[in-house]
Amino acid sequence: MSDVQLITSVTPPSLTELLQEAGYRVNQTEQNGIVQLLSASQGIGFAVRFGNPAAEQGSYVDFTYSCALRVQGELPEGLAQVWNASRRFARLSLQGEFLLMEMDVVAAGVGAPYLRNQLELWDRLLQEFIVYLREYSQQAAQLQAQADAAPAVDAREEAPAL
Repeated sequence: MSDVQLITSVTPPSLTELLQEAGYRVNQTEQNGIVQLLSASQGIGFAVRFGNPAAEQGSYVDFTYSCALRVQGELPEGLAQVWNASRRFARLSLQGEFLLMEMDVVAAGVGAPYLRNQLELWDRLLQEFIVYLREYSQQAAQLQAQADAAPAVDAREEAPAL
């Protein structure tokens, strides 16, 4: 077994480096004293938000990958619940006018390969998320069209014969 050095925390610069080594562009922003990293995968923007502080100032024991998409119109009923029941690792929630996908990553007591694997998993889930939204919306539209057409068919069947 190889000797993988375990890390006890991450910092904004260490995660910036991890993302950049994987080919992502990264911008660090600060709002109200809270630092987050902004990046994108194949045109889909996401943020890295830091969680629980570690013993060392400016370092953290966990972080969250987060992708917020603005909802235009109505979301199909059950969209987030079906995702959450059928997928692992990332969860969906509706927060105001945003559909939010998040994935928590524990960064204490793991090796750097684990953090790279979590980034790869996040990237894959982002791609699945977009496909899921597209397919779910198409299925919802088809069901709505069938529901709209059903009363018209029933009305013709009940019409008296001349």
